[in-house]
Amino acid sequence: MRKAQAKKLPLAPDPKFNDKNVTRFVNCLMWGGNKTVVLSAFYDSLEKVSKMTNEDGYEVWKKALTNVTPAVEVRSRRIGGATFQIPSEVRPDRKISLSMKWLIRFSRERNGKTIADKLANEIVAASKGEGGAFKKKEDTHRMAEANKAFSHFKI
Repeated sequence: MRKAQAKKLPLAPDPKFNDKNVTRFVNCLMWGGNKTVVLSAFYDSLEKVSKMTNEDGYEVWKKALTNVTPAVEVRSRRIGGATFQIPSEVRPDRKISLSMKWLIRFSRERNGKTIADKLANEIVAASKGEGGAFKKKEDTHRMAEANKAFSHFKI
């Protein structure tokens, strides 16, 4: 018997932009449960982005997220003793979570003094189509394209 799928808790929109995706991003960014500190670091990074690009930081962040969002990914499937990488389309909810996680992961790996600096640099790079998170998306798409021959093994 399978258990029922867990219910998704509704997210409260953030206070500044009234956007649920910002709350989701901040929740992914948070370590140790201190949300106010992370929220202020996120807002600082958006201010730094707006200073760097002379555009609205929030809009640049949204553009960076769309640039990093993957359309396809590969999933492993074992068929007849061999493991194949099968390309499959990414669910809409998973697309957002992957793009946020990649943006956060590669911003943490960047060099900078504070997380706000690192995040700002990664957001600007991703909005221009550069940086580690964008490269990860490109690699994922390339891998799916290379394994297109196995797409008839759909999961």
